[in-house]
Amino acid sequence: MRLGTSLFRRYEDPAGWASDMRRLGFRASVCPIGDEADDALIEAYRKEAAANDILIGEVGAWSNPISPDDRVRRDALDLCKRRLELAERVGARCCVNIAGSRGEQWDGPHPDNFTEETFALIVDTVREIIDAVKPTRTFFTLETMPWVYPDSADTYLELIRAIDREAFAVHLDPVNMVSSPRTYYRNGDMIRDFFAKLGPYIKNCHAKDISLSGRLTVHLEETIPGTGALDYGVFLTELHKLDPDVPLIVEHLSSEEEYVRAAAFIRRKAEELAIPL
Repeated sequence: MRLGTSLFRRYEDPAGWASDMRRLGFRASVCPIGDEADDALIEAYRKEAAANDILIGEVGAWSNPISPDDRVRRDALDLCKRRLELAERVGARCCVNIAGSRGEQWDGPHPDNFTEETFALIVDTVREIIDAVKPTRTFFTLETMPWVYPDSADTYLELIRAIDREAFAVHLDPVNMVSSPRTYYRNGDMIRDFFAKLGPYIKNCHAKDISLSGRLTVHLEETIPGTGALDYGVFLTELHKLDPDVPLIVEHLSSEEEYVRAAAFIRRKAEELAIPL
């Protein structure tokens, strides 16, 4: 696998971005440019990545393409198509979004999120995005989430079969599937099950951690890797069985120092397991 990072600052040019990745030892990164970039800049980043053996793991298309608001939905669909096209042009492993939500909060819970109608809407939405762009080198993926499909290995498999597009693949964030104390304490089993069922489809992964407090009712908090209960031994072991270029992207931290700290933990754990990064 390739250990990678989300961005902790803005970049003015490809050389500055590549310099930071080399300095910090990251071999993968989220895409450092947006879909407003012109052809020359996209090509410059693609070449800089190739020259420095840096893989662009993902292009984010964060939006709500299943919103009940028609304008929000249309804008989100347009964004997803533009970002998937950018992923294709810049050489990213995937374009990633969540499925969205049937509520006002684009990434939040809603009572309709797990209905059969919403499942069908997600299928139609992903098909429309892929069919509009027709990517041949990259993939469109949905990040696993706790309150909308796909929320498990089995619902991801159902989506893959229903969407029925070769360009649809898997983006794994195991922390987002830890939504109960039972799964929290047995998350290694959940991770193994996910890889057993979906390993060949996984194109990119997120790295974070999770902690369960003793307050009622249930309080689960995202934390920096190494400070929670996620079974990184299982996570890294299963990732190591896949394509060696699958990125593991550290995310949601607020500074370069925090990214360095998280990466140091993952590197120590990988070294204990004799797994190269």
